[in-house]
Amino acid sequence: MPACIHRAHHPLHARHLCQLALCVALAAAMPARAAKDDLTSLDLGQLMELTVVGAAKYEQKQNEVAAAASIITRQEIQAFGWRTLGQALASLPGVYTTNDRQYTYLGARGFGLAGDYNTRVLVTINGNRANDPLYDGAAFGRDFPLDMDLVERIEFIPGPGSAVYGQNAMFGVVNVVTRAGRDLGGTELAAAYQGPQSLREGRASWGKVLENGLDLLVSVSAMRSGGTNNFYDFGATGVSGVASGLDGERNRQLFARAAHGPWSMEFAHGSRRKDDPTAAYFSDPLAPGQYQNDAYSLAQLHYQDKFVDDTLQVSGRLFGGQQRYHSKFVYDGVRTPDRGASDWHGAELRLVSSALTDHKIMLGLEYQDNNRIDQSVADPANSSHKTTLSTPGYRAGLYVQDEWHFAHALTATVGLRADRNDVTGSSLSPRAALIWQAAPTTTLKALYGKARRAPNAYESKYADGVSQVTNPSLKDEDIQTVEFVADHRVNRDLAVRATVYRWSLKKLISLGIDAASGMTQYQSGSDLNAHGLELSADQTWGSGARLRGNVSIQRVDASHGEDPPNSPDLLARLNFSTPLPVGGLRMGYELRFDSRRDSVAGTKLGGQALSNLHLSTASLAPGLEVSLDIQNLFDKRYAHPAADGNWQNAIQQDGRRAGIWLRYRY
Repeated sequence: MPACIHRAHHPLHARHLCQLALCVALAAAMPARAAKDDLTSLDLGQLMELTVVGAAKYEQKQNEVAAAASIITRQEIQAFGWRTLGQALASLPGVYTTNDRQYTYLGARGFGLAGDYNTRVLVTINGNRANDPLYDGAAFGRDFPLDMDLVERIEFIPGPGSAVYGQNAMFGVVNVVTRAGRDLGGTELAAAYQGPQSLREGRASWGKVLENGLDLLVSVSAMRSGGTNNFYDFGATGVSGVASGLDGERNRQLFARAAHGPWSMEFAHGSRRKDDPTAAYFSDPLAPGQYQNDAYSLAQLHYQDKFVDDTLQVSGRLFGGQQRYHSKFVYDGVRTPDRGASDWHGAELRLVSSALTDHKIMLGLEYQDNNRIDQSVADPANSSHKTTLSTPGYRAGLYVQDEWHFAHALTATVGLRADRNDVTGSSLSPRAALIWQAAPTTTLKALYGKARRAPNAYESKYADGVSQVTNPSLKDEDIQTVEFVADHRVNRDLAVRATVYRWSLKKLISLGIDAASGMTQYQSGSDLNAHGLELSADQTWGSGARLRGNVSIQRVDASHGEDPPNSPDLLARLNFSTPLPVGGLRMGYELRFDSRRDSVAGTKLGGQALSNLHLSTASLAPGLEVSLDIQNLFDKRYAHPAADGNWQNAIQQDGRRAGIWLRYRY
């Protein structure tokens, strides 16, 4: 863990409290005037009945889930105009994002190291793992291989999930559930423009249920952006200036799904290139043509049905994936390519039985063959000299869980997963929960979980002979979390939640210095301990208005007495959507406050309160929806912490930007 100075606590500034108060007042006033026929929002009763699949790999009501699970619906995604997975998740308690103008990194419950490839959160699409085996990375920005318009709901299950999922599920599991052909019922076309980035985006989707019951969906998307011309200081180089035309981005996405009876098949592909204005990895400042390109392809064939009077659910799936990374950076005027590639495939079989009275028992077996993990290492001093590292491997897991209703209103969940991999051998990940339905409107949960993460191929085996050496003796990380959750439905329209937790992360894998060579090396370092409080409320009105807000207070301490960087002590979120009485408009307003963060160098980066506004209407013409989206409404200037491999201490973020969306359905 890089050294950093001790962080002081900073209260929420008065102006931010005023903004929150103003929004609450607006929320109280608007519903009375809102149109009564709005159909784009779910009421609270419907929201509470939404099931969660990602917590246990089978459907559960939210009060049955052994976690403080949250669901983001398609209605919310539309109401606030979210175009990335990270934007949507950052509306939830304890979640924040960091952007280095290359990638979006997700922080959870105070942990969010910039540049760590999102290795400690697992992302799945319809239950299919999207983290690749080379970097173990999850995508939360435009590199995510699925268009947000195709998302039916997002399930976020905070805390360790390794008892069910194994690798990566340390701070949470994100399960993205896609739309089906029946949800489209025809053709959807979409186009967008956003300035000042000159962003152009388009999508064409078709979905339908055929007469024979076959459900089909096919969609293609593309985006191109010129980016922002920001000023950068390149530190020790003595170079500074405006990176004009160096922040471009482009991506392409394809998604196809077919389902019939108990069978379903899916394919998702995304390819994204991001130009680099920051001269990452200490490359030449302001050199044109530097970029990073990521491509993901994910496929699965899934079967699920019930037998023995519906007491036995049998699920099986075959899956495969492919990841490709390609970059070009300039060192001393020489273009230096770098490549990474991984291919994987595997199978999972899962049985869920409710044959025993008061028990729901799950038994599962999963195997993943990482048949290709390649890293191409080029010598910056000699572009013709290249070394390829090939390190294939495997992962296997056997897991069992019992959901036991052992007394009136009391349920115990006990689970254990045994994993084995080619890097660090065998490990165990247990979980336990006690859930008390204290009243029809009140649920209390006591939760315990432990998760492990084996070092990935990049951390343990990458070496370029110039800046980084391998560490074949790198050990597992492990995290233990204790958590207490109270859910209470105050009345038919208002629900509140309080969560207190403590987690301990042992042997954090982070970039250090090898004593023998003086080069960088991933090493097992500090232990981290954290505790936190999350408070949230969800209010709906019969008019179609909804107010969702949360406050998270968290504190992370390292064993060496210094605080980790990029760990805000306070997060506050407010999301309000409502139909307006003019022109069939619907408004979505969000306010997000992040307190100060430490940079890697230990300097303080100021907190920020950002407002976003989204207006939409479907009343102009049949089948046509028009949306206006304004991000960073008040044009706040703020920066995110940079990673170890940046010249900069902090990366300036975008100011105000506005976009217009057209969606046509027929």
